Amino acid sequence: MSLLYQEIAERLASAIALGVYRPGERLPSVRQLAETQQVSAATAVQALRYLEDLGRIEARPRSGYYVRPAAPATKLPEPEESGPVLQPSPVSGQELVLRLAKAAAERRTVPFGAAVPAPSFLPVLRIERALAGCARRHRNRIAGYEMAQGNPELRRQIARRMLEAGCALAADDIVVTNGCQEAIALALRAVTQTGDIVAIESPTFYGQFQVIEALGLKAIEIPTHPRDGISLEALQLACEQWPVKACLVVPNYSNPLGFLMSESRKRELLGLAERHRFALIEDDVYGDLGHGAKRPPVIKAWDDDGRVLHCSSFSKSLSPGLRIGWIAPGRYLKSVEYLKYTANLATPSLTQLAVAELLADGGFERGLRQSRRRYAEAVARMTAAIVRYFPAATKLTQPAGGFVLWLELPEAVDALLLARRALTEGISIAPGPVFSATGKYRNFIRINCACDWDQNIERAVEKLGRLVAAA
Repeated sequence: MSLLYQEIAERLASAIALGVYRPGERLPSVRQLAETQQVSAATAVQALRYLEDLGRIEARPRSGYYVRPAAPATKLPEPEESGPVLQPSPVSGQELVLRLAKAAAERRTVPFGAAVPAPSFLPVLRIERALAGCARRHRNRIAGYEMAQGNPELRRQIARRMLEAGCALAADDIVVTNGCQEAIALALRAVTQTGDIVAIESPTFYGQFQVIEALGLKAIEIPTHPRDGISLEALQLACEQWPVKACLVVPNYSNPLGFLMSESRKRELLGLAERHRFALIEDDVYGDLGHGAKRPPVIKAWDDDGRVLHCSSFSKSLSPGLRIGWIAPGRYLKSVEYLKYTANLATPSLTQLAVAELLADGGFERGLRQSRRRYAEAVARMTAAIVRYFPAATKLTQPAGGFVLWLELPEAVDALLLARRALTEGISIAPGPVFSATGKYRNFIRINCACDWDQNIERAVEKLGRLVAAA
């Protein structure tokens, strides 16, 4: 039996479907809705937020709730499932990533290359107030180290947030890290030794290759579909041929593909890990950033034997500069805690205290709903611009979350050469080969959509489209 607020939400949804309220139109205010439906204001707010979580409406500050515009129909097809060779190989050539990062950091460069949101997408003022307040109130605490495992209150708040992802954890199950990258590095160090084989999605975030290369591991790239995620059939085959020690996956809104694995496939992946006895490292850094949908569950939610090492951070939802991430390493907790201590003793105290405060005051969830809407709008806006300006032979993903797009360009395009030419025009992009351990995806690029859209950005997309067409 549905709850009262859900019944009201369903009536509003029906009115939207019938065209009573059209895309972009304002819905009744909380007071009006409470009066017409004869419910309390709190119930009316619940109904509106329920529709907002479903992606049907959006809240605009100091204005009210509006029907969300329909997503633009994409006129370009999606890339097909990738086809890497199932062969373990050392990772090399990652110095190219550092060169691209330095070039993209130039202030005048249009930042399509790095998956970093513009400051306007983040709660900068709230973070500033939290940092300043904690610095005043906790002078003595910020002068010293936190324990290696992390600030207890922050870990408690993270554990509470994990309930939204269907995962029951205690604060003592969590280790705070310097971002998700350190969490992944700690996870790999805990479960592998030099020369071991790690299965990865292909394409996948190049930061994973940097860690794998630094640890002297071998990567085996697994075909990955832009809608369904990693091929479980190919992973099964790889495990039958090679001694895979760990599998590193991003099941919720991966970078660069943006897919969302279904719950059934997540369970099947965990079962595969149990049968072949490999550790499953789950990178969930984008898990909170679905486009209008409720927060999806994590694989860790079904982990009964501590095989999953769950990694995440607040880099995309609060600020990358805070460098606050975490890992819930299951059976590997003691090893991870020791490795964290030997690596850098602890994560900075001030930022831990500030993030704990931001999570505790209730504003984080409200800000997250706004962030999800803005990221979805940014992806839709960039998609429409690419459709306008890029050659018709271009293919691009339709991500379910996050804020990046993966483009397959015409066969004649060399993404590395395109990246160099684009930089001479003041535009950074991420070329496809950096998303592969073996330099695949020669004619692919990744585009960051979380930019402050203006005429300069529009012209940059148009110019990039011309460079692609001329290649």
